Amino acid sequence: MKVTLTVNGSDRSGDVEPRVLLVDFLRTNLRLTGTHVGCDTSSCGACTVLIEGEPVKSCTVLAVQATGRSITTVEGLAQGANLSPIQIGFHEEHGLQCGFCTPGMMLVGTSLLERNPNPTEDEIRWAISGNICRCTGYMNIVKAIKHAAMLREAATATTREKAGAAPGGQ
Repeated sequence: MKVTLTVNGSDRSGDVEPRVLLVDFLRTNLRLTGTHVGCDTSSCGACTVLIEGEPVKSCTVLAVQATGRSITTVEGLAQGANLSPIQIGFHEEHGLQCGFCTPGMMLVGTSLLERNPNPTEDEIRWAISGNICRCTGYMNIVKAIKHAAMLREAATATTREKAGAAPGGQ
């Protein structure tokens, strides 16, 4: 079957058997290896991607089910050479150790911050509760997402200030 989707802003397609999982299509067909295969039972969250902005464990979706949808993988978070706020947060707050869970955690954090720009620690913990980290104890992951929220807010404030300072701005 032919699968066509938008991955990280680019139209991508390939031929697959109907039983191929989205995680395998991304890794094997598209060579986007940031999406990890962890447990194959949807328990760990290492394979999390965003489908239409919502976190989904890609080991639970057939590639053909994703046809026509917009997918974001960890490779799509950066804008060229500029890291996203969540990537900066994980770097600056040491939100990773081995890095295996990190792509899924970053995508869940990104989705959370889109819906809730200033989440509490409890809201962050609830959002990442479907993703397992065996290394960090989660403290720095939570701090990383809070840091990303602060960076996003600072960027929004700067944009508002520039718009207000522009000629004819209010």
